[in-house]
Amino acid sequence: MSKIVNPKVEQKRPTKAFSRPASKLPDAPTAAALRIRPVRRDDLNAVIEMDAMVTGITKRNYWNSLYRRYADAVATGQHFLVATAGNEVIGFVIGEVRDWEFGSPPCGWVFAIDVRPDARLLGAATQLLQAICQRFKRTGVSKVRTLLSRENTLILSFFRSQGMMIGPFIPLEMDLDH
Repeated sequence: MSKIVNPKVEQKRPTKAFSRPASKLPDAPTAAALRIRPVRRDDLNAVIEMDAMVTGITKRNYWNSLYRRYADAVATGQHFLVATAGNEVIGFVIGEVRDWEFGSPPCGWVFAIDVRPDARLLGAATQLLQAICQRFKRTGVSKVRTLLSRENTLILSFFRSQGMMIGPFIPLEMDLDH
């Protein structure tokens, strides 16, 4: 869903393990059966597999780097949370509080959120977003932002359904190969 793609990370096609359907969730969990908690080291393979299912790219080094940076960084406003159904990781969200970027007061930024395709419509993404927003509020921020591709209508629809709207900033870019 909403992802930062770093061109310097591994860009391999997924292995057969990622191209086969994910295991079915036990007994079709309900939103009430979902649990949101901080990521653990043993969750990382599920996160990597989920990302590869959705993006078609295996980025093990990238995800290991994010784990090292965000897993134990709550005191600095960084969060990496997972949604579980039973013992299975079915979704994740990563974000942080950023201070004074672009002249903006401190605010929360969500830069990755995803839910396994076979677990969507259970409310996991909503619960993940709510959980990270609660953590942002505890640090005193009153806004949350994200950045996504305008072609990603699925995640755009999700964020709009959560009450997010166009913010005051305009993303600009240029090619460096000129």
